[in-house]
Formats: sequence, C-alpha cells, structure tokens
Amino acid sequence: MVYLIMINIAILTLKNAVMASIADAAYVFATVNELLENSGKPPLFIVKLVGTDKEVQLNNGVFSVKPDVIMDDLPKTDLIIIPSMMGDAIAAAYVNKDYASWIIDQYKQGAEVASLCTGAFLLAFTGLLRDRQCTTHWAYANEFRYYYPDVTLVDEKVITHQHGLYSSGGNNAYWNLLLYLVEKYTNREIAIHTAKFFVIDIDRRYQSPFIIFNGQKNHEDDTILKSQEFIEQHYKGKLTVNQIADVFNVSRRTFERRFKKATRSTVVEYIQRVKIEATKKLLETGKRSINEVMYHVGYSDMKTFRDIFKKITGMTPNDYRNKYNKEAAVL
Repeated sequence: MVYLIMINIAILTLKNAVMASIADAAYVFATVNELLENSGKPPLFIVKLVGTDKEVQLNNGVFSVKPDVIMDDLPKTDLIIIPSMMGDAIAAAYVNKDYASWIIDQYKQGAEVASLCTGAFLLAFTGLLRDRQCTTHWAYANEFRYYYPDVTLVDEKVITHQHGLYSSGGNNAYWNLLLYLVEKYTNREIAIHTAKFFVIDIDRRYQSPFIIFNGQKNHEDDTILKSQEFIEQHYKGKLTVNQIADVFNVSRRTFERRFKKATRSTVVEYIQRVKIEATKKLLETGKRSINEVMYHVGYSDMKTFRDIFKKITGMTPNDYRNKYNKEAAVL
C-alpha cells in the first residue's frame, strides 16, 4: 500500500494537560512513520503540536512545551487529539475553553477529533458529543454524567467511536485508542507491529475490571443521600425498592424517580453495584470460596450472581479472583 495523501494530526498543548499523553501520541505516529519508511513506503503522518500561545507551562511549570503552530494559524487539519488533563476536569476544560470554537470549526470542515482520558471533558464542552456516546476515566464518571447529562457515557468501554469522534478510558487506555487510529489510517498489520513495539494489548475493549464503584453523591437530595448510605450499610441483606422507600417514608414511584435523577442509576442497579463492589474486595483478598463470597454479599443463586458480576465487571468471579488475588490463584 502506497499512501498518496498525508494525514495532518494536531495534538493540542492544553493548559493542565498530562505531558505523557502529548508525548506518547506524538511518539506513536512518529514510530508508524518510521515503520513505513523501513518497509520502503513513504511516511503518512504530519504531526504538529498546536497551542494558543508560543509556550505552554505544564505541571505548575515543571514542563514547558513550545507548540509547532499557534491554533489560529492552522486553518485545517485531519485529526485533532485532545490530551488527558490533570486536576479538576471541569476546571481544566474551562481553562482551555478557547480551543472549543476551533475544534468545532475543524470538525465541520471534516476533521476527526479524539479525546484521551479526561480530555473527554473538553470534547463534551464543545457540544459535539450531545446525544452521542463517550468514555473517560472511570474515576470521573459520576462528575461527567452530572455535568454532561446529554452525553451517553459508557465508562465500561476502553474506546468509543461515533461520527468521527473518538474517546478513550482511564489513563493508559489512550494507547488502545492510538492503536485504533493507527489501524484506521493504515492497516491491521501495521497496527499489530506498533502494538508489539510498545508492548500493548491491541484489542482491549473494556475497562470494567478496573472500575471502583463509589456512587454518584454529588447532588443535593438529602433523602436520596441517606438512602444510598442505607444501601451501603445493609447490602448483605435482601434489599427491595419497596423496603427502602418505606424506610424513608416515600412512595416507590417517587423514590425511584428521585433516585434516578440524583444518581443516574436505578435503585436496583445501585444495589447491584454496591454488592458487586463488596464482592470484588472479598475476591481480591483472603481465601473464601466463590459460594461463601456470594452468600456474604446477599446472593443465594449462583447463576444470578455470576451473571450480574460479569455484566458489571466483564469477568466471571473466578477469573476476577485469579487476576487480582495471587494467594487464591495458586490454590
């Protein structure tokens, strides 16, 4: 395959950007160019660091980046990469709000846009993700859902792709998105070669096993907050929606509506997530059997327990234990 058209890639040098995500993105595409040249083919990617100023300070001045081009001097590009951001994601997105209109204009001209990890907050800020899917670091999922309810967050996924908009999950998940883009613009063979060079599992699709469930508590409904605490304290028992609604003297219908509005989850989903999070902690340490763990968290039917566990984590209870509990894995 001979590439006749060069792909222009703009990596944004955001304020509060994670330096590694900028450097790694540039390194990946430079490596692909080198692989192509070594096989007798022309390079494919033209990579430019793009900023709003001639110099950007990162990590409180620990790093300094000098963009190749100022944003307003770059009229057109093919792919925009939004790096991961440090600190408060909403504040970081707002600090970089000047990029938003440029990203929108580029997208309207046919450019694709890829956000790495918490870079999804800036992509969502542009409004381009409205009524579309997105993923981000699981630790920021509650915050993302709260501020961007019109975006469908699928935080269990490592990458998403819809209508020329890409996103990746937490931290190192951006490697999988970069490989996905390499394969899209080149071919499977080069993507595999690149994955082997960087020692990356090329087809990792879910970050579910890594998610730690903390519940969405960034709301002002005191009754629902107390009901969340009630569930977390009594998850070992057989909890029903009617029972919890009665405890807080609210009709079931009203309780379910308020709970979903405040937490972005149904009551049943929340109960399941709390039980499975407790299950994960038990499987990660100690020598309890799967049956013992199941009964401890309030399940009595193995099939139901396994199905719910796999739905939430993407793994069976036994596989999860073998992955995270070295002591149990050798038994």
